[in-house]
Amino acid sequence: MSENRVNSIFEKGTLSWLEEVSKTGITSDEVIELLDTQSFFTLLKLPYPKTQEAVLEKLISEDMITRSEDDYNITRFGALLFAKNLSDFKDIARKAPRIIVYTGDSKTHTKREEISLTGYACGFENLIKSTMAQLPQSEVIVSGLRKGLILIPEIIIRELIANALIHQDFNITGASVMIEIYSHRVEISNPGESTVPTERLIDGYESRNEKIASLLRRMGICEKIGSGINKIIQSAESHQLPPLDFRTIFRRTLVVVFGHKPFESMDRSERVRSCYQHCCLSWLSAKAMTNQTLRDRFGVSETQSASISRIITMALEKGLIKADESSGSTRKFARYIPFWA
Repeated sequence: MSENRVNSIFEKGTLSWLEEVSKTGITSDEVIELLDTQSFFTLLKLPYPKTQEAVLEKLISEDMITRSEDDYNITRFGALLFAKNLSDFKDIARKAPRIIVYTGDSKTHTKREEISLTGYACGFENLIKSTMAQLPQSEVIVSGLRKGLILIPEIIIRELIANALIHQDFNITGASVMIEIYSHRVEISNPGESTVPTERLIDGYESRNEKIASLLRRMGICEKIGSGINKIIQSAESHQLPPLDFRTIFRRTLVVVFGHKPFESMDRSERVRSCYQHCCLSWLSAKAMTNQTLRDRFGVSETQSASISRIITMALEKGLIKADESSGSTRKFARYIPFWA
């Protein structure tokens, strides 16, 4: 069983970290003052109630707050998602996402650091805007005009940050989601090792915090179950970016996204990882990878078929892909599928 499943069994009948109360004994006015209730109803696409009592009842029904006789309590779930300022809640203030911008490609010199202190749901759009504003840009000439080209497309940044917020391990104290921006790459990490093997993230799904994931899906902040990683890798391929690098490090899950790099500049491991990810995407689209589809992914011509064949051979030797037996034994028409297919 996964660690997540084991914990859920032992915690059965007890409150989870998210369900525990963050602030107790407050008035109805204080609830409205501390939580961004306007964003709550806007994101759910609901009209804002005419009475304060109706607002509070809806918050109770969504486990944002609880009632105790004459006053109210705000749960960690409610505060984490809709706090106007996470610093108002001492037990979750350290869970605020951090954006760190470095000069160059190492951590030697920090250029800027920003902490997002609004709740994950109500502050999500601003978090994405802040991140995109810090990404390096390169200039290209289009129709004789200079045009800024962002290092990494917004759709990739958006999905990765949403995943990091949702799948973090809240039981790890003193740690938060981190967005680290370098001159040629972005690293997004969250507390807790991935509950799914990194090579299976593209087709596997196990939510560590389904309560958050469910609400954010209803609010349109994250994708439907299991589709986010597929969307990210498809976007990376369509923009001719190197493959994403999913890593499990000490008590954290890390995703590294690189800016544009031509096929000739990719090293062997990047080419093989691209091959595997492309093979997975093809399989999940009810297709199979071929030499031609992989050439298209890398944006190279038929004259480089031999180079692509060598990459496929390396992926076969590493056990990442296997031949599709239904395609026959002819090398020319060979098709390939992921090792787990």
